[in-house]
Amino acid sequence: MLDKLQIVKQRFDEVSDLIIQPDIISDQKLYVELTREYKSLRLLMDKRELYIEQTNNLAEAEEIIADGSDSEMVEMAKMQYDEAKIEIPLLEDEIKVLLIPKDTSRC
Repeated sequence: MLDKLQIVKQRFDEVSDLIIQPDIISDQKLYVELTREYKSLRLLMDKRELYIEQTNNLAEAEEIIADGSDSEMVEMAKMQYDEAKIEIPLLEDEIKVLLIPKDTSRC
């Protein structure tokens, strides 16, 4: 999943750079297309950040639980683990939907 999202992030960075270029701004048609793409990719980038955060939380919780030296930390880690186990599949589903190419020719 993260590999696909890295490719999308590269495109997002590229579009971000393009929409501030004077020659792009002066071409209204291209500028409008790129800003639409930017908005679409921005939503995907937000979901990517949440996905990375949750996968990191899951890994961190697993480490704390495996260590088991502090029972209070283990309890908190179990809650974090359970939340991440619920959130990650939901985010994956949302990201998969967002990755489906939009057919803009129907507009």
